[in-house]
Amino acid sequence: MMLPRVFLRQCGLVFGLALLLTAGFAADDRKPFVTSPTLAGEAAALIKLLEQSHYNRDAVRAVDYAQVIPDFMEDLDSQRLFFLVSDKTRFGTDFGKNVYYNAAFLGNINAAYDIYRVYEKRVEDRVAWILEELQKEVDLTADDSYPADRSKAEWPATGEEADSLWRSRLKFELISEILNKKTTEEAVTAVRKRYDRMLKNVHEMEGSDVAEIYLSSIAHLYDPHSTYFSGTTYDEFSIQMKLQLVGIGAQLGTEDDYCVVREIVPGGPADIGKELKPNDKIISVAQATGEPVDVIGMKVRKIVELIRGEKGTLVKLVVQPADNPDVSGRREIVITRDTVKLNSARARAAVFQLPDAEGKTQPVGVITLPAFYGPANDGDTDADKTTASLDVSRLIDQLKAEGIQGLVLDLRRNGGGYLNEAIDLAGLFIPQGPVVQVKDHDGGIEVARDMNSKVAYSGPLAVLVDRFSASASEIVAGALQNYGRGIIIGDSSTHGKGSVQTIFEMKRASRALALTTEKTGAAKFTVQKYYLPSGASTQLKGVVPDIVLPSIDDYISNIGEGSLPRAMVWDQISTSFFDGEPLDAKVLSPLREASVKRQSELPEFSFLKKNVDWFKERQEQKTISVNLEKRRLQKETDDTFRKAMKLEKEEVAKTDFPFKPFYLGPPPVPKIKAPKKEGDEDFGLDDDENETYVKADVHLRETLRVVSDAIKLGREQPEKWAHNRLPLTVGAGG
Repeated sequence: MMLPRVFLRQCGLVFGLALLLTAGFAADDRKPFVTSPTLAGEAAALIKLLEQSHYNRDAVRAVDYAQVIPDFMEDLDSQRLFFLVSDKTRFGTDFGKNVYYNAAFLGNINAAYDIYRVYEKRVEDRVAWILEELQKEVDLTADDSYPADRSKAEWPATGEEADSLWRSRLKFELISEILNKKTTEEAVTAVRKRYDRMLKNVHEMEGSDVAEIYLSSIAHLYDPHSTYFSGTTYDEFSIQMKLQLVGIGAQLGTEDDYCVVREIVPGGPADIGKELKPNDKIISVAQATGEPVDVIGMKVRKIVELIRGEKGTLVKLVVQPADNPDVSGRREIVITRDTVKLNSARARAAVFQLPDAEGKTQPVGVITLPAFYGPANDGDTDADKTTASLDVSRLIDQLKAEGIQGLVLDLRRNGGGYLNEAIDLAGLFIPQGPVVQVKDHDGGIEVARDMNSKVAYSGPLAVLVDRFSASASEIVAGALQNYGRGIIIGDSSTHGKGSVQTIFEMKRASRALALTTEKTGAAKFTVQKYYLPSGASTQLKGVVPDIVLPSIDDYISNIGEGSLPRAMVWDQISTSFFDGEPLDAKVLSPLREASVKRQSELPEFSFLKKNVDWFKERQEQKTISVNLEKRRLQKETDDTFRKAMKLEKEEVAKTDFPFKPFYLGPPPVPKIKAPKKEGDEDFGLDDDENETYVKADVHLRETLRVVSDAIKLGREQPEKWAHNRLPLTVGAGG
């Protein structure tokens, strides 16, 4: 899973919500950070859980907890811009030796608060320095540069070194704004507002936010996938895993201190009421019998907490309609809270029509699964239950009714989810048998099996993956590869996350936590490693596709398990007994050879490789010039390239296969885009982001062709498929 973050890292050019700094902030105005008895109990319980139940518990000793201090500093200051080397040294001396004792036995996490206060002061001082610098004339003609990524660099040794670094950074940011068609004055204003917003965000951090980062740094000592959730973050995590919440069904954002409705969720209470509209500004929120709370300048998370509530209760919003900016146009909207299903993350499907050699069309289905979500446990009937495997099964039935002759399971950017859902989903394509082996810390191995002998689809199958396909996605892809049930296609490998996490609510850790009236959090920590039926782990190495396609993903830094600190090692166990084997070379070789031939001949692969090469070249650029003319020349070169690529993409898209989409809920509504300003140029390659299936998706197009080849191979040379298991294809229709 991709986890929610409570703190916005200061990388790149965006520093949080669009809010303006209120002047005159003084040290005495800072809200105190206090570790409540409940939070102290959670801190001690977290360490006890990690020491007793984490898969990697023997690898971490009390002395290793000293590393929490620099890790916590990095979480606050990931680009090494605000702290100094002397801070790291001092924090290590003052806090490093006692991290374990203080947290484990006393529940004391004051080190986090003390370090954060220093960080806050560093940001305050730096923003004041920046605002002063921006009043001066900045020289953008010097032959200087700024590092593209400082996450692995050391913090500045002195204030003078930090000033020099920041001068280069300010030039970098000003040039970026100027190249975005702003005047120098407008660029200065934009950068100033950015740091005003950042400072306000730093001041608005709650003690619980700081504690969450610090306790997560402790959990990360054991492996990168273990973390601590505050009560609020745990609520958000649960919503995403269950794909539903109780609220009004609106996605919110901020704009100049105002809470703005970004999108109305189809089928939700706001959509049904038809009164709240996209781009309306929410001025205040009131409960059914309470006083209205003014939300101007309030953090979105706080506003969301006010709006959400129990099913069937009322919430009153005072809004400024987008189509009437006059204050007199404000009106109250009353909405009854209800369950909102997040259909945008549900499985969806389409039937693509591929031309065959005889000029006839060949229907091939595609099922896209964004995550392995689980049941909501809200009393739904069986017909209304929403899980990944049930949804995919329903879509298979719809696609079979359309007469598909082959199927693609698209697991790209699927970061995982419920393990049981992965087992059940793999079982849709194989008879009963082992899907995954799970090993605990003590070496005990459990074989998780698909117990349902029914096969939902037995026809030609391909699984499309990328570097973002992780965890449960890798279980499914790897198991189907072990069984020879489908052909795996995609990036050079999947993510490489071969571990199992469990969620433990902290209120279960002790009687005191169970009885508290405060909101408590949860721990997510690794308890097992999983292995494919063959005995191979997917940890670090991932699943290697049978057919590899050129991909930008292979050149993005910090993708994949191997890039994460303290990732667990790859290993192997004995094979389980399962009735299957990988695809025979006599089947796989002709499919791979045909694909390789197309990759060397088709214009769309020329288009793809040009983009990959260009991206690779940019990724290898370690520094960025802060000379305005050099950057202008670079931008002209890049714009020329992007214009050419857009034209090529349009040509490729002309030969896209026609398709008919299928949804299990309301069709997705178009995303709301900011209106383009006069003179804005559009060179982007993602201008079709509102499409269910984007134009010129080279990887999907090629996967569909591979399935078509498999269908043809099965028909023309059935002897190549002769064995006693379900083959890649058994003919048309499944």
